[in-house]
Parts: sequence; structure tokens; C-alpha cells
Amino acid sequence: MNTLLIVEDEKMIRQGIKAIVQRSPVQIDNIMECKNGEEALEIIRNQVVDVMLTDIRMPKMDGITLVKEMQKSEHVPLTVVISGYDDFSYAVELLRNGVREYILKPVEREQINSILVKLEAELNEKMQKNNEILTIGYQQLKYLMLNKNISDEETSTIVRQFEHQFMEGEYLVCCSNFDMEDMAVTPGVVQLNDVEHQDIFIIDRQKERELFYDEFRNYYVGVSLPHQGLGNLKAAYEEALRARKKAFMTGEYKVIYKEEDISYETVSDDMIEQIVQLIGASKLDEATKNIEHIMFKAKKGRIDPDNFSASMKRLIIKIASTYQNVISADDNELLKLQDIYSFDTAFGFYEALVDWMSKFHQQMVSEFEDYKNKQKIQMAIAFINDNYNKDLNMAVVSNHISMNYSLFSYVFKQYTGCNFVNYLKKIRISEAKRLLRETDIKIMEISQMVGYENEKHFMKLFKNVCGVSPTEYRKNLQLGGSENV
Repeated sequence: MNTLLIVEDEKMIRQGIKAIVQRSPVQIDNIMECKNGEEALEIIRNQVVDVMLTDIRMPKMDGITLVKEMQKSEHVPLTVVISGYDDFSYAVELLRNGVREYILKPVEREQINSILVKLEAELNEKMQKNNEILTIGYQQLKYLMLNKNISDEETSTIVRQFEHQFMEGEYLVCCSNFDMEDMAVTPGVVQLNDVEHQDIFIIDRQKERELFYDEFRNYYVGVSLPHQGLGNLKAAYEEALRARKKAFMTGEYKVIYKEEDISYETVSDDMIEQIVQLIGASKLDEATKNIEHIMFKAKKGRIDPDNFSASMKRLIIKIASTYQNVISADDNELLKLQDIYSFDTAFGFYEALVDWMSKFHQQMVSEFEDYKNKQKIQMAIAFINDNYNKDLNMAVVSNHISMNYSLFSYVFKQYTGCNFVNYLKKIRISEAKRLLRETDIKIMEISQMVGYENEKHFMKLFKNVCGVSPTEYRKNLQLGGSENV
């Protein structure tokens, strides 16, 4: 349990009870003490107390009066009366007012422990039931707010079932991408997370100043007009969502809903297509200016926030489909950009979009360079295959395809898996083996035919590769040996 309050005017007895409680098997986060009913009532009115252990006879306000008065509080603790008087009439009156136990002094450790264990179980059961009720209630609230086709009958049913749990006075609905984990549970505030990718707060209007000064101070929040009654929740939510979208576009921290009758412009498909093509043509500055122009109109209220959101989503989907050979299907950054209201403001979204576009442009340049380099290496390989029998080296080949010598060396190895010298040697030796296998041409002539003017150098290379000399290789073939010798 969170908080236990001990109410006893005699200090020694109070401290003795506290010592027993501290050693009980129940984990208690906060043990409070006071010496009379007046102090206890003040504490109960200002904070949640789970369990109270109280004496009956105390100065200023006795235990019986305390128990009766605290029934008016928002949170009434589970109460145990510890009395020095074995008076049946006292016990009956206190039990009528919800007291769980009536025990006599001097208290016994086992008795206190047993009672605390029982009350802890009751608190846990109550919390579980409340959570279940809240979960069902919150689901119904979401259904009431989000279902566009909800009937009057359905609305009336939900209102009847949950009206008694709802706020009695005026309330506001606030819509934001506020991080729910940042906010502690607050009395007078109902929190609904992930409602159309936004967090919703239904707040008692009396809490408005406190929340906007503290919790919501640095968040972009849309606020409904004041409403009363669960039946008006859907209208309040729609106002808050509309105001949130305006806060998103304008970058204002707090926007209160205001009815507006405006004719909006739309973003054409031609404009979306133009931006997509400009990105592919490496004209990022022009693409960015077009997006900025759309944003400017939306911020000034000439383009509806929903139209802006839909247009940006169309843009991102169009980019993904147009350049699908370059963009990964699970590009997390691009997927996040489709959820536009997950960003605080339109400017925040714009910065993320431009950053992604810049990275994508670099990727495209790299992919294009790789493609051009591969084409050039394919040209180089064709040139080598046609000219391996000539005085050929890497400088000659790289010049032929107009590629930097060092870059050619690196890209060639990346593409073929071996360096230029070994690749050329492999082709020449392969052709020499064919000539040895299919012709009677002399070794010296074969050496020259595959590009080696020096016969001895050729024979040495051949033996290093094949394990035998050219003469032995031919002899083995004539004897029926393997041509892979």
C-alpha cells in the first residue's frame, strides 16, 4: 500500500503502533502520524490515504467524529479503530460508517499484521476492479469519440453506462502528441493514449490553469471549448483535434478551437509529381522551395491542415513508388514521415523530410556512380577479352574506359573479385590451355599468341598456375589425362 495514517494522541502508543506497522509483512511506502482528528481530517482532504489506524478519544476531534466527517472526502481510507474502551455501542456506530475493524488496546503484533494483510488484499482487489472498469470505460470513450457513424441509440447507451464515472462540471478536451509517460496520474484528468496517433486529455476545467502552466507548458496542444456531460464528448474531441492540427501548422503551443468558415486551396497532383521528379533530377533546392511554398500557405490558413497532411503523405508514397529500386521497403524514416502528426509541428516534419531527401539524394548519387562504374568495368572486361594477346596493362585499360587509374584498380577488384594482373593472367593461361589442347602450335608461338613475348616467362607462369609445364600439360592430354591439370 502507498500511505498509512496513524491517529493517536499519546506519543508512546503512536510510536509503538508505528514500530509494529514497520515490521509487518505488508510493504508500506509512507507511514504518517498525527495526534488528533482535526489533523487527520486535514491530511485526508489533501491527499490519498489508503489505510487509517485511529484512536477514539482524542482532543479537538475524536475518532467517531473523524470517521463521520471523512465520509465527505473524495478518497475515504480503509479504517481500523484502536480503542481502550470495550464499548459495544462505539463499535456498532463506527462499523455503520465503514470502519473495517475495531480492536482493543494493548494491540498485539499478530493482530495488526493479520489486519494489514487483509486490508492490503482488499486494496489490491479494489484497484484491479477499478482498472478493469477504467479500461472498459476508456475503450467506450474512444469509441464514442472516433466512430463517425455512431447512432444516437449507441451514444445514449454509453452515456447511461458511464455518465456517473464522468466529470460532473465543465471540462475541456486537449489533444497533443504529449508523451504519456512524462505525466503522473492527476486527479481531474482522464488520459487516453494513442487516439488517432495523438494523446487525449479530458480535464476538469478547474485544472486548466495548473496543467497549462506546468505539464503542457512546452507542448503543442489543441484545446476544445468548454463542454459538460459525456454526450458532448465527441464534439469536444473533434474541436480539440482541429485545434491541435492548427497548432501543428502554426507552431503555437496552445490553440483554442474557433469556428471558421474559410475556402481552402488544394495541393494538385501535378505539384506532387513535380517535386518527385525534381528530387530524382538532383534539384533538391527547387523541390524544397516547392514544399516550403505549400507549408507557407498552410501556415497562413490558405491550405487546410488535413489537406496538407494528405498531400505530404501522397508525396512520400509517390517518392517510394517512383524510386522503389533504390528505397528499401522498410525504410523506417520514410515510414515515420507518413505519420505526420507524430511530429510536434509542421516545421519539425519539414526538417525531417528535407533531411531524408538529402540522404536519399546522396544514396541516389552513390547508386548512380556504382552503376556507371559497373558499366565501365564491363567495357574494360570486353576490351581485355579482345586484346589479351597484346601488350596490355592496367594503365592502357583504364585510359581506354576513361577512368582514374586508382579508382579503376579498386572498382575492378570489387567487381571481378581479383586484381587486374591476376585477371589478365587467368584469361591468358586459359587461352593457352585451349591452344595446347586443340592445336599442335609450338609453345613459343602460343606464348606470343596469348600476349607473352618472353617464352620463358610464359612457361614459368603456366607452371605456377597449372603445376606442370606447357609441354607436360599437352603430353598429359595426349595420354588421356584431365584437361584441368
